[in-house]
Amino acid sequence: MKATTIILLALFIVVSGCKPKPEATSPISEITWGNEGDNVIKLFTLTNKNGMEVKITNFGAVINSIVVPDRNGKMENVVLGFDSLQPYQGTHPYFGSLVGRYGNRIALGKFSLDGNLYTLAINNGINHLHGGIKGFNKQVFNIDTTWSAADSSVISLSHLSPDMDEGYPGNLKVNVTYILTGNNEIKIRYEAETDKPTVLNLTNHSYFNLTACRENILNHEMAIMADSITPTDTTLIPTGILAPVAGTPFDFTVAHKIGERIDQVPGGYDLNYKLRNKTGQLVQAAEVYEPVSGRVLQAFTTEPGVQFYTGNFLDGSLTGFNGIKYERHYGFCLEAQHFPDSPNKPQFPTVVLKPGEKYTQLTVYKFSVK
Repeated sequence: MKATTIILLALFIVVSGCKPKPEATSPISEITWGNEGDNVIKLFTLTNKNGMEVKITNFGAVINSIVVPDRNGKMENVVLGFDSLQPYQGTHPYFGSLVGRYGNRIALGKFSLDGNLYTLAINNGINHLHGGIKGFNKQVFNIDTTWSAADSSVISLSHLSPDMDEGYPGNLKVNVTYILTGNNEIKIRYEAETDKPTVLNLTNHSYFNLTACRENILNHEMAIMADSITPTDTTLIPTGILAPVAGTPFDFTVAHKIGERIDQVPGGYDLNYKLRNKTGQLVQAAEVYEPVSGRVLQAFTTEPGVQFYTGNFLDGSLTGFNGIKYERHYGFCLEAQHFPDSPNKPQFPTVVLKPGEKYTQLTVYKFSVK
């Protein structure tokens, strides 16, 4: 009897040891998403240990979706975007795009640098906006590397913008690296180099909605770590001065609902805030809380400013994920940046990049619940 028991136990151990182990889910996967001319467009999915998921494509270096939990653990996408590549190739308000060469506006599409006058594409009324007619949001980025280590997943993309691209001087090599961490952070690292003096102002143009677009963003509670703004003229070009936010509808030094004073701002919020930092110092720029879902978004940056925009020109004509019509105020942007029209405002922090220098920037979007 004892011998039989020993034999059966040995067989159990052998059979158990031969059972295939369940396969671990890869933290990075990819699919072919379509084509742009002769270029193959990929869609990458980065996943962390908490189940947070970020989708990124090499078309426009776009952040396509960000799936995070609510306070009950329900996983949902919290950025505006499209189910397929084709709408990104058409006209849209820069959903999730890497914006460049110059994020935001340059007055009349002109600036002088080292005694030379440069004329840029005019694509926003009388001004130049977000890099021009075919800015970085319409470019195919090279896929340099994808890898995972410890709790982080990484994808690195690059693009060579040729001399006089959209009117900008210099052959500019840009690299952007997206890092999804185990702390539910998306880190965006930018680097760039040029062979001629040029101007550069890169940013990410994601539109966030922490309700997963069940509602608009007016009940989100926003705090912005800034005491002043760069007020603008009627074409959204800064006047060149700094104005305190205290006592104005632009004051988010204490968190309150985005919609609380938006009626006092013609058109809605679309303004650059001067942060309480020195350029290159990573600081918190904003914190947003959505009380129904419990989701929290914190934004950090090394840039001197952040553009707070409330999707004022969305009009329901764009259909996004799950057939949602993106209406006015269905998403907010926190675009880490240098100030608009800095090439024409010497009093603003410089945006000039020279040969031999390296442009660097870090933006962090961190998600949590309370």
